[in-house]
Amino acid sequence: MTNIVFDSIPTSIRKPGVYSEYNSKQAVNSLPVNPQEVLIVAPQTKEIETEFSSPIKIFSDTQAEEEFGAGSWAHLMVRQALRNNPNIRLTVVGLKDNRAGVAATGKVAFNGTASNAGVMSLKISGVPYSLAIAKGESDTALANRLMAVINGARDCPVLATIDADSSNKGLKLTAKSKGEIGNEIELDAPSAVADVAISLTALAGGQQNASLAGALASVAGEHFNIIVSPFVDETNASALREHLESVSSPTAKKPAIGVMSWRGTMATGITFTSRLNSERITVAWYKGAIESNAILAAGYAAIIASEEDPARPLNTLEVKGLSVVDSSQYPTFSEFNQALYNGLTPLEVVNFKVRIMRAITTYTKSATNTDDPSWLDLTTIRSMDYVRKAIEQRIELRFPRSKLHNKIAKQVRSEILDVLYRLEDLEVVERVDEHKSKLIVSRNGQDANRLDTAIPADVVNGLHVVANRIDLIL
Repeated sequence: MTNIVFDSIPTSIRKPGVYSEYNSKQAVNSLPVNPQEVLIVAPQTKEIETEFSSPIKIFSDTQAEEEFGAGSWAHLMVRQALRNNPNIRLTVVGLKDNRAGVAATGKVAFNGTASNAGVMSLKISGVPYSLAIAKGESDTALANRLMAVINGARDCPVLATIDADSSNKGLKLTAKSKGEIGNEIELDAPSAVADVAISLTALAGGQQNASLAGALASVAGEHFNIIVSPFVDETNASALREHLESVSSPTAKKPAIGVMSWRGTMATGITFTSRLNSERITVAWYKGAIESNAILAAGYAAIIASEEDPARPLNTLEVKGLSVVDSSQYPTFSEFNQALYNGLTPLEVVNFKVRIMRAITTYTKSATNTDDPSWLDLTTIRSMDYVRKAIEQRIELRFPRSKLHNKIAKQVRSEILDVLYRLEDLEVVERVDEHKSKLIVSRNGQDANRLDTAIPADVVNGLHVVANRIDLIL
């Protein structure tokens, strides 16, 4: 038998002729590209019969509005993601409101008559809704005109109605989507006119967010690198963690990370992340944020997706579309440092822009509750997922129909080592020569058809801290 193996030309041919086939098994020697597929799962306002929509590839703000409803969280999160990464590869699944859900409500009340002309502005989740006020205009007239402005802005996350309890001098604001997520809609009245008092009642009372679990299960057969959740309730956070563990398993072969956000205090934030303790979840923390957690998460996820080099830190990258919080909300050095020890990724205001300080995961403790920094930086899990992808691709391309003999084990080891050297050239791993003695390829002791490998992957770390000692010389 010849040493050259053919797939389509049998050795039993006797008819004279010249026969050729093509072999592409050795064609690819480069590493795979690393495009980031992003999935947003969020409430929609467009009526659907099922609990969630089918996954839809989204390319524009307008398309998201048409598919999921104007002012829905799905629509607003798409807008934020596209603002931060216009080239994002984005899929969205819309969620129907929880049947037991309650919508959050708030109020805006006016009192008085304008003694001068001016401009009045109400901000809803950081977006201004303004009126030009005429001298002598009454509070009742203001309420009616502001209602028209709010409801006329189709992308507003609330609906406005005249509040009968305020003698028609105010508005009742109702979140378009039910659940606790509506409680995050911030109200502010930065400008008013003389002799017209404005009082605000924050949105509250929202209960029972929509459920992520069913929607995530419906897309378990597709591979998304980044999955974004708008929610921070414990039920949905647990559902996301369990989904990530499932799809990222060695047999499922669809590794992913989950992205959420936190806008509250550090104390409440680290309580939240400690319950997750997952190397596959990252939570952006922007204390006192005007925008909701859904908008924070969408922007942060889009920035992660924009960096295809898995080992490159995200430090200093701006998350666009976020309001600059008041300086009283700025965390101290100690708070920032403690956040980085407790699974929160701080966003900080630098030069009036909101930037990522250092992207980390929520993993802090081992199964024995021991402090474990192995999966601290987000770059670590992203690098390992890319190493996994590169090695699996090479082996699957080179050995799709191979026999298992001693020479094959050596060939497999050689291919893996070549991949590691190429990863070293890309600065994803380092010190390959130093660790190559630890690269083991051996036959399995129980399964005669199986090769086992142990592959050392010394991932490249990010440069985060530089310590200087400056010695004075006189």
